[in-house]
Amino acid sequence: MTKGTRTPLSDLGKAAIEKKGWFEAYKWLIARRTSQIGILLLFLMGPIGGFWVLQGNLANSKFLGFIPLLDPIVFLQMLMGGLTGLTLTVFLGAAIITAFYALIGGRVFCSWACPVNIVTDTSRYLRRKLEIKGGAKLKRETRYFMLAAVLITAAMTGSLAYELVNPVSLTHRGIIFGFGLGWVALVGLFAFDLLFAKDGWCGHFCPMGALYGLIGSYSLIRVRADARDKCDDCMECYEVCPEMHVIPPALKSAKGEGPVILSSDCTNCGRCIDICDEGVYHYGIRFPNIAQEEKLKSGEKVFEDAA
Repeated sequence: MTKGTRTPLSDLGKAAIEKKGWFEAYKWLIARRTSQIGILLLFLMGPIGGFWVLQGNLANSKFLGFIPLLDPIVFLQMLMGGLTGLTLTVFLGAAIITAFYALIGGRVFCSWACPVNIVTDTSRYLRRKLEIKGGAKLKRETRYFMLAAVLITAAMTGSLAYELVNPVSLTHRGIIFGFGLGWVALVGLFAFDLLFAKDGWCGHFCPMGALYGLIGSYSLIRVRADARDKCDDCMECYEVCPEMHVIPPALKSAKGEGPVILSSDCTNCGRCIDICDEGVYHYGIRFPNIAQEEKLKSGEKVFEDAA
């Protein structure tokens, strides 16, 4: 494609498939779906096969029957609500999950573990295919107000009130124990994202996403654009990215930023890596955060997969 020519929506991803092959053009998407479905299967192994790898649900579970895992948003609600049961096990479960996502990237939960992501991704795919444009203009900061509202509600009611309506909890419980309100939540979110607001729930409202973003603000694992000099401005990465505002600082370096996507809003989904036929992006660590040309000048080794 000619540099500076935006790829038509109907041709999105074709260049990557032609240049890299189908699997390489969808490698990280396949890995994410495998992770999301695999996590659900680990929970189902107990009820179906009697072998309990993960027991409970995404909010509160045990790994292999003795390692506690507690979602940080549930822990904060318990703390704010002054609930009983704040045992050492509860603190340990929350600490394990928090430390894990602080290391690898908080919103990795959103793209690699959360089952709702499959629904919202499908919605954005259909928006693109049907060329549905426009919709409500929402501010991404709204999710932080939602997070505050969840914690204030817990403090005022002394309960885990949000868990009664949390789409993630409803969906996961529905898959494991049978759908009820889970169907209502999924259909509602799908319709909302498809018809009213692009990336409406995950990108603007979800308080869990807000909290995981804060947790992963300084995580080690990041998407890097070390080969950004190869960018032909096709804009395909912007189109597939659920948080497209995270790309420009690393890709275009308007203010002299390095090539690492540092925004805590990034979900580390890898779609920009998949779809870029020029190999601009790859997974790496946040350091060093200097441009490829600066590395070459200093004699520092350039990442092989960014060459």
